[in-house]
Amino acid sequence: MHYETLFQEIHRELQLIGEIGQVADYIPELAYVNPDQFGVHLTTVGGEEFAFGDAEKRFSIQSIAKVFTFVLAYSRVKSTIWERTGLEPAGTPFNSLIQLEYDKGIPRNPLINAGAIVICDILASELASPKENILSFIRRITGNQSIDYNSKVALSEKKTGYRNYALVNLMKSFGNIKNDIDKVMEIYFHICSIEMSCKELSQSFLFLANNGIVPYSGERILSVSRTKRVNALMQTCGFYDEAGEFTFKVGLPGKSGVGGGIVAVHPEKYAIAVWSPRLNKKGNSYKGMLFLEEFTTKTRSSIF
Repeated sequence: MHYETLFQEIHRELQLIGEIGQVADYIPELAYVNPDQFGVHLTTVGGEEFAFGDAEKRFSIQSIAKVFTFVLAYSRVKSTIWERTGLEPAGTPFNSLIQLEYDKGIPRNPLINAGAIVICDILASELASPKENILSFIRRITGNQSIDYNSKVALSEKKTGYRNYALVNLMKSFGNIKNDIDKVMEIYFHICSIEMSCKELSQSFLFLANNGIVPYSGERILSVSRTKRVNALMQTCGFYDEAGEFTFKVGLPGKSGVGGGIVAVHPEKYAIAVWSPRLNKKGNSYKGMLFLEEFTTKTRSSIF
């Protein structure tokens, strides 16, 4: 498969639709991002790599990091994790308070804001140094020790995180947050500030395409069964309240972030990451969604 030629072809097609959407400027630091950047990187389970555009430029991965923290928590507390969070699509915006109150402080799934905050609370209890341990895990699965937090983005998130503080306080009132709120939110804001490139993201998600094993190191991160469940969760809940649309049009499990990144996994084949900072109204990369739809259509590589 001539992936790089195909990447160029799809990108040319996307150029014809114009620049639609805007960056996530409600996080002040993200307002400075050049909205016209675009990158894609695909890594196969066998180790082949294919890239186009700004594939090695790092950006704020935002909610994509929720997959990493969920995997860490799931590998430790296992099935008891579902006592703290559900596994259903939310059907409401990623930072909605309405459903959370209706469900008495139990988030619909661990990939929306409230669910990821609960996961950070679990990791605050389980890990000796949560921020350092999370970063160490990501560096380990990519084999890249230079991946880091962006302190300016983390501070920017904290200063404007009123709704996220509302979420954590509401869950605390229902007894679903066990640790000090400031400790939990310090972890949450930092994971959202992690910077990675498309290349690093595709490499980091490759264990989810390889039955839970990091191909380059042979390290098992999750059992085959739990890997299947993480992929299923991404398929149904990985795109806020646009997960059904992504499943319908792209047909791969994946996760998006308001930094404009999307990672998708084809089990036993590859992981692909795309980055385009302009977002649609649901908070997903406008061109990233279109690119992956065209990619799986042209390659006939949907899992369905």
